[in-house]
Amino acid sequence: MIFAGDAMQHLPQIRAAQTPDGYNYDSCFYLLKEKIASADIACVNFETTLAGKPYSGYPQFSAPDEFASGLKDAGFDIFFLANNHVVDKGRRGVERTLGVLDSIGIKHTGVFRSKDFRALNYPLMVIKNGIRIAFLNYTYDTNGLPVTAPHMVNVIDTLQMKSDLRLTQLYNPDIVIANMHWGDEYVTRPNAEQKRLASFLFRNGVRIIIGNHPHVVQPLAKNKTNNEIETVVYYSLGNFVSNQQKINTDGGAMAEIVIHMTDDNSPVKIISCSYSLIWVRKHTENGKLKYTVIPVEEHKKKAIPELTPEEWQKMNIFATKADQLIGSF
Repeated sequence: MIFAGDAMQHLPQIRAAQTPDGYNYDSCFYLLKEKIASADIACVNFETTLAGKPYSGYPQFSAPDEFASGLKDAGFDIFFLANNHVVDKGRRGVERTLGVLDSIGIKHTGVFRSKDFRALNYPLMVIKNGIRIAFLNYTYDTNGLPVTAPHMVNVIDTLQMKSDLRLTQLYNPDIVIANMHWGDEYVTRPNAEQKRLASFLFRNGVRIIIGNHPHVVQPLAKNKTNNEIETVVYYSLGNFVSNQQKINTDGGAMAEIVIHMTDDNSPVKIISCSYSLIWVRKHTENGKLKYTVIPVEEHKKKAIPELTPEEWQKMNIFATKADQLIGSF
């Protein structure tokens, strides 16, 4: 399984993707397509809305539909929607985002058309290679914007989460995975609340936690028993793609997790939990700004596309710092 961080769309990115016929993101993701598509399951935090024109970036996002299609074409199967920007464009933004994702066949969770729809579709259950996986998704807030009825957004509330986790067990999952939109922006260490929530989730049956929102990478922590991985938390994967300029925001990590079940009666084992780094290249080609997400290690081996010495330096500074942060817990 692969999990990517915050997929964002600021106005310069939207302009960069514009073509005479619409918008195209092939050049943004082409270097990662083979890797992502090869995963049995690939998930991403979709941190924008698809509210239609006029498109907008920060502080209230609305991206072209082609952004979602581009992520799907890159190989992503599941979008996590519970984040602080999901109601940026109000009722229309929520409704249209859900409709577009449904129309292109993307599984999604964290945001729902109604209470009844949530009851029927949460948790998101996915069966892959005979393993029943339950996906949960929550956000700390919606930037103070109201969620218009009848829509529902999963907000972090331990009473509700405990109820959801009890319900999840009725679906007989082999493993439960939670995606959490939490933490402090641009802070490279998990705060006390993140640690408290991680402990709470582990006590209540979650075995894998994927964190987003800080826009910078934070540590990976594993709990082992008899040298076997029992639980794992990636406190923050950082940015998958964005136009953010602050230190440590020009890239992120993709979580790479292998799980295995030998037979129907045996518990799922977390065989490995690792990561690979990605870096967002912003460059000008034929007078137009372009964004390309680069797999750091693969690029160091193949050197495609050609980076300038300054770009190499920026990528290496990011990667060195990210490796230190992820392994520092």
